[in-house]
Amino acid sequence: MPIIIEKDIQINLPNYVIVRRFDDESTHCLSHCMKAVDYIIEMADRIVFLEIKDPDNPNATHKDRNKFFKELHSGTIDNNLKTKFRDSFLYEWACGRTTKPIHFWFLIGAENLDSGQLVRRTESLKIQLPINGPGGKPWRNAFVVDCEVMNLSAWNRQLLNFPAKRIST
Repeated sequence: MPIIIEKDIQINLPNYVIVRRFDDESTHCLSHCMKAVDYIIEMADRIVFLEIKDPDNPNATHKDRNKFFKELHSGTIDNNLKTKFRDSFLYEWACGRTTKPIHFWFLIGAENLDSGQLVRRTESLKIQLPINGPGGKPWRNAFVVDCEVMNLSAWNRQLLNFPAKRIST
């Protein structure tokens, strides 16, 4: 069973997926000019770009937590996520690997975020990517079909086949 471990978060993946760590120098070799999502998960019917941030990690500093939540609540994190998604998409497209619908999942290891905050971040990110084309109409050739911002609780409610947990507890 494939497993993703990112800081203090572990995600168990079903055997039918292929997962690649994407944001390290040995994977895409263009970190000097392109940002990257953390992981790319391939399933039979879709590709998922996965970004994970873990401000509740017991090893995170108070300063790093505050910086993360300031960026999250102000919405400035959306620009960084947008760039990571677009650069990752461009890279994968140029490699000929965008042959399935692409979804963007953003997992935040922060249980203090309520469903309203997660929905607002999701809707804001959908506009930044953008999910829809000019005039709010669907793209003729969509490069992202959906995105979702989740904390661990929301992740485990929505993605039953991808259970996630905090390693330290």
